Amino acid sequence: MNAPDRHELFLLEDGEKKVEEDPETRVPNAAMFTFNKEDHTLGNLLRAKLVKSEHVLFAGYQVPHPLFATFKLRVQTDGEVTPKEAVVKACQDLVKELQMLDQEFTKEWELKKIAGAGADI
Repeated sequence: MNAPDRHELFLLEDGEKKVEEDPETRVPNAAMFTFNKEDHTLGNLLRAKLVKSEHVLFAGYQVPHPLFATFKLRVQTDGEVTPKEAVVKACQDLVKELQMLDQEFTKEWELKKIAGAGADI
């Protein structure tokens, strides 16, 4: 069909960058970030995290075409931090939250196994 090979959706080609930044010239303190080999999952997580930041005035993303694993994230800040700093901070916060989620899930999974093993006695 028209869909690309599955490995093309997540493996970067030689010389291809994961994220590219283009400053916005029409709006102050704004930039457009292009994320390669990513989709709505990361785009929506980043947008949601960015809009909660006190220094971010606007954050939105778009997926230019559904067959290509790429999205564009537009970020505008109040000038106290750069758009790049805001995106990096949002990524760091998301990694911390996902690590906490992993720990909690693992803990609950182990407790469920222990409780299930005790019911067999």
